[in-house]
Amino acid sequence: MNPRRAIVVGLVGVTAGVALVWGMSRLASTGDVTVRLGDDTFEAGDPEEMSQVIARDGPILYADAASGNRDIWLQHLGADPGRGWYAFDARRPGAGRDCTLQWQAPAAVFVDPCDGTIVEAHGEGLTGYEVRITDGKLIVDLNAVGGGG
Repeated sequence: MNPRRAIVVGLVGVTAGVALVWGMSRLASTGDVTVRLGDDTFEAGDPEEMSQVIARDGPILYADAASGNRDIWLQHLGADPGRGWYAFDARRPGAGRDCTLQWQAPAAVFVDPCDGTIVEAHGEGLTGYEVRITDGKLIVDLNAVGGGG
């Protein structure tokens, strides 16, 4: 491709991108658009299998790839895979992503790497989410704040 054509193609691309962003911002400002970057519920797998994974490897961290604002820990406590499920925020209120709680297996607690605060295995004091078993699948409902267990 010759340099002149490359410049023209580049300018057309930039102009189209700016127009797209401008149009989306105008549309969003009308209040008629709902932006949904992620699901409010997700299937976390088979309860029996997931309880075994957690018993062996510790709680599972699910990162919020859409916004980065709602990383959660999935925890199972007890021997019965049909009970004892917890899902809760992976950070203490107001903490940044660099302060994501870390699981300390020997003590069976979470530790805040920023200030050393200890959080119990069931996430006491953190925002919790409902965990239920539906049709043999573990479901975490991010709309049902305060659920779990």
